[in-house]
Amino acid sequence: MFLAEPLLRAEGFTEIQYIDATGPEAYGALASGAMDIIALFSAPLVHRVDAGDPIVVLAGLHVGCFELIGTDRVQAVSQLKGKTAGVLVLGSPQHMFLASIAAYVGLDPRVDINFVELPGAESMRRLEEGTIDAFIGFPPDTQELRAKKIGHVVVNSSTDRPWSQYFCCMLAGNKEFVQKHPVATKRAMRAILKATDMCALEPERSARLLVDGGHTARFDSARQTMREIPYGKWREYDPEDAIRFYALRLQEVGMIKSSPDKIISQGTSWRLFDELKQELKT
Repeated sequence: MFLAEPLLRAEGFTEIQYIDATGPEAYGALASGAMDIIALFSAPLVHRVDAGDPIVVLAGLHVGCFELIGTDRVQAVSQLKGKTAGVLVLGSPQHMFLASIAAYVGLDPRVDINFVELPGAESMRRLEEGTIDAFIGFPPDTQELRAKKIGHVVVNSSTDRPWSQYFCCMLAGNKEFVQKHPVATKRAMRAILKATDMCALEPERSARLLVDGGHTARFDSARQTMREIPYGKWREYDPEDAIRFYALRLQEVGMIKSSPDKIISQGTSWRLFDELKQELKT
């Protein structure tokens, strides 16, 4: 999203604003119209569509990025039962991803896992101490844990099936904005998808631009992220499959009431994405 800024200007946008919001704040900002377009994790998007938020999922960006790190007490996802896991906040991408993983192996995340709300750095410290059993994270936190040999990777969504087969991060828009401004929406999507290709094709340059732009201070971590996450494969996956997959997981444990078909009907639109797939083939 940060790398897309000059590409958005090339598409004709003159006023571009990034809003600092995470977890439920981001979904609220999108629903209210404070944000027009945003990249977010699939499962919470499903959750917000089910809740009736006026948002529409527009495209898939990439698979992967999240990792479940466990102590020796968690060698498999099924061993999360009765354990404590650190997440940023309930309703955050971390929480929803772990809930989806748990539901897939037959656990009920609402009762089987003790979620504690902690900043990422605090979760990492407590994982090292052994006072929590698991942590859901994304770069650079997971890179740091691996480098320090703290815990071990239980699930890597970039490489482990079935998670590696579905979009992790997707592009969503405020429904009113998308309906009123389809041309602007398509132009914004084009810029962001081009930026996604840039992450894949020029990882060093992309990482350096993020550092130079003040978005991160850690060049090595940014470069490693660009190399590890399969940004260049967004054309190969079906975004509707991802929405259906996560909707099924959340429906299984009663975290949403709507059927996957209803979520797809009410909260997705793939027309522009399909057009851009053709336009951006090369």
